[in-house]
Amino acid sequence: MRAIGGLWRWRHNPLRRTTDLVEAWVALVALLLILVGTPVVGSVLGSFAQSSLQKSARDQQRTRHLVAATVVKKLNPSPVDLDPESSRTREATSRVLADWTAPDGTARHGTVLADLKSPHRGERFALWTDDQGRIVDRPLDGAAATTHAVLAGFGAAAMTAGLIEGGRRLIVWRLVLRRYARWDQAWDKAGPDWGRTGTGS
Repeated sequence: MRAIGGLWRWRHNPLRRTTDLVEAWVALVALLLILVGTPVVGSVLGSFAQSSLQKSARDQQRTRHLVAATVVKKLNPSPVDLDPESSRTREATSRVLADWTAPDGTARHGTVLADLKSPHRGERFALWTDDQGRIVDRPLDGAAATTHAVLAGFGAAAMTAGLIEGGRRLIVWRLVLRRYARWDQAWDKAGPDWGRTGTGS
């Protein structure tokens, strides 16, 4: 990091400018914020995501039920079923008309996606439903929730480090602009006399 390489800026040196000292302090503060702040932000946001996702997982596991469905007949695939972005489509391989019984005891009938390669009438397969028998996605489990929370924590920490480093670079860029402006002023003052020393003019 530039804070280590810029330690010379703290030493007394006649060539050291005020902007050199400010740049060194900015680099040190940024380094400390990255080393201390990003783990804290990642941990706090990861913990918040963990509690939220675990609650969501418990709610889904309480309200979603695995029921047995029976194939009535196989249907031709529709363009919607072939969408590669659909998580349900990746698990299912066939579109069928099926019968199932909802957890509340009511009989349900409809078009569903089944994880059967070649479904036949009367064949049974598992289906996730809510309390009323409506088809839902598989509930989130605890391990997947923890994985998502850890990734959220790492993402938050990385974004925080990036923001701190971006802020440091912005401040250094402004310091460099100020430095160049002062050099221009110094050259403007020295310009008329440049090269005249010793010429007798």
